[in-house]
Amino acid sequence: MSKEPEKLRIDKYLWAIRIFKTRSLATEACRAGKVKLNGQNVKPSYLVKEGETYHIQKGIEKKVIKVLGLLERRSDAKTAVTFYEDLTPLEETYKYKSVFHAPVLKRDRGSGRPTKRDRREIDSLQNKFREDED
Repeated sequence: MSKEPEKLRIDKYLWAIRIFKTRSLATEACRAGKVKLNGQNVKPSYLVKEGETYHIQKGIEKKVIKVLGLLERRSDAKTAVTFYEDLTPLEETYKYKSVFHAPVLKRDRGSGRPTKRDRREIDSLQNKFREDED
């Protein structure tokens, strides 16, 4: 393999380690303040250094990663994982995954808007589910 690069932009690094699907998405996340180092927003051109810890928000998912090495080119997932350490707290990971296991309430097509009584029943079901989760 080729030697590791000495300088690497944060947007290119996040794309290479497969946090973001495209480099432009990584750049937009940096510009929108979704990538932070020590609580400070990071510009897309910020140079990554080994040992730094970044907080990344991608949609509803929050990640904390520590840089172990610099990866300039995007490669397979098994290789990419070796260049960072995922320090995301377990409860944060489970919170993100539990969203996908929530029951989906569907109404019959053409039944119109829920009445006040229907709305109360829906709310009580949702509250019951949230209490069971905690």
